[in-house]
Amino acid sequence: MNWYLAVLKNYVGFSGRARRMEYWMFMIVNFFVYAGLLAIDRMMGHTMFDYGPGALCGLYSVVVALPWLAVVFRRLHDTDRTGLWIFIHMLPFIGSIIFFIFMLMDSTPGTNRFGPNPKTSAA
Repeated sequence: MNWYLAVLKNYVGFSGRARRMEYWMFMIVNFFVYAGLLAIDRMMGHTMFDYGPGALCGLYSVVVALPWLAVVFRRLHDTDRTGLWIFIHMLPFIGSIIFFIFMLMDSTPGTNRFGPNPKTSAA
């Protein structure tokens, strides 16, 4: 939960680097929170078109959009890539696979052009 809160606190931090642990813990907690809100939306009958998200999910998505974008940029920086690599998603199917591989990659050892390695800085 600390990793999730750290990302929310650094919601406008597009510079620097983010470890894999920071990114994936944020994504896992984000998934479970969204799933819980979706269940509440469905129980309350607030779904759109009899399926999909409702008001709570929509509001939550708006709230976490900027922190998600910031942690993605920092994660890409950690692999020594510019944050603009996020646009790889525009390539159908293969773009998402490449992006997923980038998110799984280990940090660039030592200091790169985006700052010191967060693994060694935190230790």
